[in-house]
Formats: sequence, C-alpha cells, structure tokens
Amino acid sequence: METVPLTHILFVSTALFCIGMYGLFTRRNLITMLMAIELILNSVNINFVAFNKYLYPYKLDGIFFVIFIITIAAAEAAVAIAIIINQYRTHQSIDVEDATELKF
Repeated sequence: METVPLTHILFVSTALFCIGMYGLFTRRNLITMLMAIELILNSVNINFVAFNKYLYPYKLDGIFFVIFIITIAAAEAAVAIAIIINQYRTHQSIDVEDATELKF
C-alpha cells in the first residue's frame, strides 16, 4: 500500500489554514468566525498527525496533542456559542460591528 507524501498533506493543511484565516478576517458574522477558528485548529491537527506519522511513527506524542486540541476546541466552541447567544439577546444581531455598542 502506497502512502501519501508528506508534502501533499502539508499542502492540504496549509490550504485549510489559509481558508480559516481568510474567513476569520473577512467575515463579520460571529458563527462564521467561529467556524473559521475551527478550520484553523483542524489544520494544526492535520499537521500534528502528519508529522507524528512521518517523523516518529512508533510514538503517540502528536496524537496526544491532537486529543488535547480537540478538547480545547470543544470548550472554546461551548464558550463562544454562549457569548454569541448573549450578544444576540442584547443586540438582536450576531454581527461583529453591532458588538461595539455596549448596552447595559
């Protein structure tokens, strides 16, 4: 069975990272920005798994980092969704530009 070269995996990971950065900097919707951050974290996960497979195939260090990042991403998503819900309740919008005006 032939394996995929490391450069191909890194290219896909770089593409995901660039798409995530583009989505983070160009969108104003909070949910879209949250999805862009998740894309960035997934590209990092792909890098960890790829380098673990090609550099240290009999160690699980990269996999442990991936599990840790997935856990952090789940906690980040839960907190971000709570913030988004709170913003929608106060401003009736999830647009980032509306968050600059504070209502008390």
